[in-house]
Amino acid sequence: MIGPLDALNVVVWRNPELSAVVTVRPDGMISTPLVEDLRAAGKTPSELAREMEKSLARVIRDPVVSVVVTGFQGVYSEQIRIVGEASRPQSVPYRKDMTLLDVMIQVGGLTDFADGNAAVLIRGSEGGKQYAVRLKDLLRRGDISANAPVLPGDVIIVPQGWF
Repeated sequence: MIGPLDALNVVVWRNPELSAVVTVRPDGMISTPLVEDLRAAGKTPSELAREMEKSLARVIRDPVVSVVVTGFQGVYSEQIRIVGEASRPQSVPYRKDMTLLDVMIQVGGLTDFADGNAAVLIRGSEGGKQYAVRLKDLLRRGDISANAPVLPGDVIIVPQGWF
C-alpha cells in the first residue's frame, strides 16, 4: 500500500512530459501534470495507475500509466515505531515476516545506556497488549530464542538502565 511520504515514479507511455517523480503529500494526495490532487495513500501502485488513466483519458487518447514506488515509508498505521534507548529511534516500514532483529538492525541497535531486557513490545493489533522482550539477550548474546515476530502497528519501548 502506498502511504504518505512515499516516493513514486509515474510514467505515462509515449507522453514523457506527463511523467513525473512525485512524493505523496502528508494528506495522502499527489499532483502530476494534468492530474491534480489525486488520493494515492491506501492504494496499490496498479490501482493508482488505473485511476490516473481514467483522469488522463479526458485529455489524451488511450493513456497507459505505470506507477513504481521508489521510496517506501508505508501507511502510518502499519509502521513499527521504536522509541527510547535505540541508537536511532524511528518509525520503520513494516515488511512481511519481519522480526525484532530486523527492526533492531534498522535502528542501529541499542545505546550504551539501554536496559534491553526490560524492553516492551506493545501490540497495536491486540488493543495495546504488552509483551516483555529481551533485546539485550538477542543483540549482545546472540540468543535467537529472544527473537520474536513484529506486526504492523507495533511499538517497541526501550527503557534506560539504572546503574
